[in-house]
Amino acid sequence: MSETSNNNSPRRKFLKNAAIGTAGAAAMGFPMISNAQTITLRFQSTWPTKDIFHEYANDYAAKVNSMSGGRLKIEVLPAGSVVKAFDLLDAVSSGTLDGGHGVLAYWYGKSAALALWGSGPAFGMDANTLLSWNQYGGGQQLLNEIYSNLKLDVVSFPYGPMPTQPLGWFKKPIAKADDMKGLKYRTVGLSIEIFTDMGASVQALPGGDIIPAMDRGLLDAAEFNNASSDRLLGFPDVSKINMLQSFHQSSEQFEIIFNKKRYDSLPADLQAILAIGTQAASADMSWKAIDRYSKDFVELQTKDKVKFYATPKSILVAQLNAWDKIIAKKASENPMFKKVLDSQKVFAQRAVRWQLLTDVDFKIAYDHYFKT
Repeated sequence: MSETSNNNSPRRKFLKNAAIGTAGAAAMGFPMISNAQTITLRFQSTWPTKDIFHEYANDYAAKVNSMSGGRLKIEVLPAGSVVKAFDLLDAVSSGTLDGGHGVLAYWYGKSAALALWGSGPAFGMDANTLLSWNQYGGGQQLLNEIYSNLKLDVVSFPYGPMPTQPLGWFKKPIAKADDMKGLKYRTVGLSIEIFTDMGASVQALPGGDIIPAMDRGLLDAAEFNNASSDRLLGFPDVSKINMLQSFHQSSEQFEIIFNKKRYDSLPADLQAILAIGTQAASADMSWKAIDRYSKDFVELQTKDKVKFYATPKSILVAQLNAWDKIIAKKASENPMFKKVLDSQKVFAQRAVRWQLLTDVDFKIAYDHYFKT
């Protein structure tokens, strides 16, 4: 009988034992390899734990952690855990944090051009159209150039289109532009200069500091973002008047950032999960926002007895006029600001025109079915 047909041959036994040994090693070794390869990223948001924005940061982390199959773990911390909200960018750049979740308007002090990813009317672009400009119209390349010029060692992913933000919370309805004069008002980014031009005394405060300031009388009025955040942060406890609609932040989005050295050190597939995960989180966040904001809008009216008013057109026009002066001055002083602005204008002229001519007036359908 030949060696190949003899089940008891030395060669046959060797191959059988080798196969069993390899399978056993794989069965025992796989969990250990998985655990050994788990990379933990320390990641802080610029939001308090109770804010829905912090929930969005957790949503992104959950998607990444799931897609990586346990090889990557983002640990999300709320604002103030390691650094203050406005110090996040520097902390990520230095490597104190591996990453973070915030908004570009918070880095206005580094470069006024960064505020153009959210502050002002953006030539009529809504937040999703502005993200389209960032993705396909050259915005991301300009953002990378700004961070490089500032010597900031970060990788940035703008994501998560926000609905138009309200004018804010007031002690009484704002009927005309002159009503803004003398008000101690909270906002951030280039919006500071819009309201300063309109006569307000403006303070830039992170979200978690607004309600205490209003409660102590340090602020007469403030804007933050949306019905859910405003309700969770406690705005109805200090005001019962909310003015809807404004151009000061009509097209803002979030930003996810990572330390560039840390990001570049990851395997290519994990880098792709971090990057493409922002796109998945962006879509999910925009869907969740519609559901949650609309529910909390009803709760603010029914349970919290908040009265909502539409911002008069005269105030919106005053904002646009103020914005024109601001961007003209900034563009003359800052070549990068002008570069970003020009890029947005070219994209908006094409994209917004198409959008306005294409989209039907949904109010007609809504009124047909629901207006009494």
